[in-house]
Amino acid sequence: MNKIFGNLKGDLFGGLTAGIVALPLALAFGIQAFGGIDSPDAASIGALAGLVGATMLGMFAAIFGGTPSQISGPTGPMTVVSAALVSSAWAASSGSLSAVLISMTMAALFCGLFQILFGVIKLGKYVRYIPYPVLSGFMSGIGVIIILQQLYPLVGLKGSGSMIQLLAGFPTAVATGFTLAALLLGVGTILIVTLLPLLTKKVPATLVALIVMTVVSLFLPKGSVSIIGDIPAGLPKPFFLNDNVTLAGLDWLFILKAAIIPGLTLAGLGSIDTLLTSVVADNITKTKHNSNRELIGQGIGNAVAGLFCGLPGAGATMRTVVNVRSGGRTRLSGVVHALLLLAVMLGLGSLVKYVPLSVLAGILITVGWGIIDFKGFRDLFKIPRADAVVLIVVFLVTVFVDLLTAVGIGMVIACVLFMKRASDLVEGGYSSQEMTNFDKESPWNDEGGMPDTAKHSIYIQRLNGPIFFGTINKFKQVMTDVPVDAKIVIIRMRLVSFMDQSGLYAMETAIKEIQDRGATVLMTIIQPQPMYMLRRMNVIPAIVPEDHTFKTFEDCTDYLRQITSQKS
Repeated sequence: MNKIFGNLKGDLFGGLTAGIVALPLALAFGIQAFGGIDSPDAASIGALAGLVGATMLGMFAAIFGGTPSQISGPTGPMTVVSAALVSSAWAASSGSLSAVLISMTMAALFCGLFQILFGVIKLGKYVRYIPYPVLSGFMSGIGVIIILQQLYPLVGLKGSGSMIQLLAGFPTAVATGFTLAALLLGVGTILIVTLLPLLTKKVPATLVALIVMTVVSLFLPKGSVSIIGDIPAGLPKPFFLNDNVTLAGLDWLFILKAAIIPGLTLAGLGSIDTLLTSVVADNITKTKHNSNRELIGQGIGNAVAGLFCGLPGAGATMRTVVNVRSGGRTRLSGVVHALLLLAVMLGLGSLVKYVPLSVLAGILITVGWGIIDFKGFRDLFKIPRADAVVLIVVFLVTVFVDLLTAVGIGMVIACVLFMKRASDLVEGGYSSQEMTNFDKESPWNDEGGMPDTAKHSIYIQRLNGPIFFGTINKFKQVMTDVPVDAKIVIIRMRLVSFMDQSGLYAMETAIKEIQDRGATVLMTIIQPQPMYMLRRMNVIPAIVPEDHTFKTFEDCTDYLRQITSQKS
């Protein structure tokens, strides 16, 4: 009981804050998911689906999941898949809303069942083996998709189809006619979301933009901009009691077959998205999540959300960070967040109906912009060429082909390239270094000459073997064990023969975290490839000065004697 209510004030405030941030996003993601259907009720049905998904998933994932401080709900990557499913179901059924909602229900249900299966067979630990370039290209592609899909509602138009069709048809659509008022409201939303955090971070910028721009729209001539419209008030209904669903005459076998692959895609994507968010929560709260339990909790939440015609989702990074920063630490914060959204459905839907679609488009454009990994693209000419190729290929396939195909192709290319690298190391005489073992206990033979006056404040971290996407989880774990009272941390890299992009970013983050605690980082015996990459990424000398890197450990020892004698 103390674990649940031991942080009552922080959890209440964190959950309420996260719920406030989640409200406009749930509405926006829901409307995006149903944007491809030609129905006057598409916006209100989508908004309700987003709210139901955020409420159900947020509630059940918080109760049954393995990351106590995590906030779950519809996310950008999951919504992109859901939107494709809705569009295909609408086209295949010749415009049947029942078929669309049933397809979404079945896909979400399969998503939940697959995620529960992933947790039961303990697949959570394997997420660590996805290389950084694959994730970078994938997430950046999703960010671009979200932005492109919102260009039409941003200017008051309706558009659907593939990314190529959207891009090709946009100039003609704009030339034919667009709504200036919608564009101004959307641009105003983007400016508020972007600029308000520079002034204050005490209030959620998305909610401020939603309220301010909606109030502004009320002074415009009636009907000048498209709005969400009426959202049914009351408790969510299961799909078989939903007023928009007619079960008679549906081809259930076809629907089930059509929902399995999207369900598997949603399950895989949601699992990756969720566990990455869990790692973020761990880093902030200094705790460790249970990845397999988290997958089971997400599965239960998505299955329940689907049964109530809600949008499937995942652990949401921004909402989780907001929750933690506001004091949320336990499952209660996630439950409070869900209850707030439930209250909106029960009584505040009459206010939400006035929100312009262009305002939600503006919010989603800022979300898509935030998903794009600009750091990865900036470093394209610095990272290994193979990593750069993987990132670009995954990015392009994600945007113009298919999300699941993009991850599959990226993983295959990354594995082939890694096998070649490993083969090159063996052929080059590095076979004794293939086994990565981050040893922090056994001193090496040349460490006996450390100055006695400094030994109590020095921590030596020995790294044995390549640092790449398959080993960074262990690397991060070892680096977090560096004592907080260490004044000097020596990173020994004599046996680190290779670093890929994942390893480089992990090393950069670890060094910065140590330096933020006031410690000095020294690096010794850096082999050619890691040294080349650390210089290319400007870790040396921008983060670790040149005079803090040494060719031999004896040189490092001499440097320590020098500075200790100066202090004495």
